[in-house]
Amino acid sequence: MAQIEVTIASPGEGTAAQWDDLVPRAHPNVFVHPAALAAVAETGFAKLRLLLAWDKSIAPARLVGWWALQERTIAPLLPAVLIAPAYDYAFLSCPVVDRTCMADVIPAFLDAVRDDPRLPNVIRLNYLDGEGDTYRVMVEAVAARGEEPMTLSLRGRPFASRDCGQKLSGSTRKKLRQDWNRLSAQAAVDILNDRAPQAVETAFETFLAMEAKSWKGEQGTALLSRGKHAGFARALIRNLAAKASASVALLCLDGRPIAAQVLLYCGPIAYTWKTAFDVEYAKYSPGALLVDKLTEQLFASGTIEAIDSCSPEGGFMNQLWSGRRTTIDLLVNVQARRSPSFALAVMVERGYRELKRQRDTLRGLPWFVLPKRKSLAPSPTCAASGLASGAGVKPDPPAQLGSSST
Repeated sequence: MAQIEVTIASPGEGTAAQWDDLVPRAHPNVFVHPAALAAVAETGFAKLRLLLAWDKSIAPARLVGWWALQERTIAPLLPAVLIAPAYDYAFLSCPVVDRTCMADVIPAFLDAVRDDPRLPNVIRLNYLDGEGDTYRVMVEAVAARGEEPMTLSLRGRPFASRDCGQKLSGSTRKKLRQDWNRLSAQAAVDILNDRAPQAVETAFETFLAMEAKSWKGEQGTALLSRGKHAGFARALIRNLAAKASASVALLCLDGRPIAAQVLLYCGPIAYTWKTAFDVEYAKYSPGALLVDKLTEQLFASGTIEAIDSCSPEGGFMNQLWSGRRTTIDLLVNVQARRSPSFALAVMVERGYRELKRQRDTLRGLPWFVLPKRKSLAPSPTCAASGLASGAGVKPDPPAQLGSSST
């Protein structure tokens, strides 16, 4: 029987070797990879708390659980809460836990948070995979304390696997074939996905330039529009690429990149993190063409079993893939009874969601136009000028197939 002990560490205190040993025994989550957390710490992008679970019944003790959270206030003057994912631009909140002792590890995680006076007793879980054992065990562990977690939202996200992957027929498939043929008629079309670290960093700069020339650059939400965000993203990709856990695939027309897809990898899962494309070629759906061809290539490699879209709001991958995974947002109280902090957090969440609903209603009106924010994108003299994209955290406005992304 497992004897679980949880320690609360800082990023870097959990060794890469122990992480590598754990991942094959667990459902992976690239966003809590040690290299990713190191990028957060290097850039001060979030205040991290790393929970490590050890099985003391084995000598030496074996790492059986790894969970990263960030400590943050969700509204001014309110107590801080713990939030997962551990930083912005991460899209999964699940801990990485040994499958054989999940029922012991997850309650131990919650106990460790409850018993540490330095930590908030409310956890907000965004983008929790609702179809994995983690969700079931989490709900059971919280309910055992006499407090049901509050479900904030439930939605599907595109997900491809060998059993349930690409849509092989229909109007979308027909349009993709037509777009590929029309593009190929202009010049040679190639897909490059060089995973050498230096090649990844170079290709990521191509992606950043594309995104900066898009509508996100015009609204000031592209990575290059916000220096701290760009610095973090560069560190994230650099660190993960050094561990063979990131790449940037390029769709090239006569050697010129016209679409870029940033990919992350953990165990047998690939993650389509961000995408961008040249608006000049929007009518050919270059972003969708790139993801469609990459899906074929990744499954053909023999090392990838599933591809996560990282797109809980939908987007063009809904049209490409037939698979779906349930994404759930939860508010969790780790104490045995409802605390004032949890009651305040519930009130804030309900108010926030009502304001968001009203905002979305306004956006749907024909007279409502969002103001543009000043962009800090490179000047037109940049070598990658003339490029545009649909990359970002939110989906693009519906237009051509492939015009929206994570």
